[in-house]
Parts: sequence; C-alpha cells; structure tokens
Amino acid sequence: MEEFMLFAHPAVLRDLVERHTALERAAASGAADPGIRQELADVTYTLCVTTGTRDADAALRVARHRLAKSGGDHEDGAVPGGR
Repeated sequence: MEEFMLFAHPAVLRDLVERHTALERAAASGAADPGIRQELADVTYTLCVTTGTRDADAALRVARHRLAKSGGDHEDGAVPGGR
C-alpha cells in the first residue's frame, strides 16, 4: 500500500502562522480574555494537524520550512475554503 501526505496550501499555512503569532502576543500580555486563549489553542491544534506535529514549536518550524520551500510569498488566489 502506497503512503502519501497531503500538504496545506501555502496561503493556509501563512494565515495559520500569522494568526498564531498574533494570538500568542495577545495571550502573553497577561490580560488576554479566555476567548483569545481558546482561539490560540484552536489555531495551535490546527497547525499541528496541518503539519503532522504534536506541539506548537514543531508545527511553526515545519510550517515556516514549507513556506520557504514553496516560495511562501506567492499569491495565486486559489485558497481552499474560498477566502
């Protein structure tokens, strides 16, 4: 049986990394409400699932590596989910 791995579109990875960074900053301020903390947990989970990792640091490392390999800065408009 052949194994394969699906990779998220670079725009999706870029969005997740940017959201994670912004939410992490907001949560670090100490005054973050529970909604921000929950959203950070959700984005972290999504990053981990998307990158096949188990913690935020590894997920961010893998996502950034994939973005660098893909040229990470291209915008082709075909973003899954209709964004």
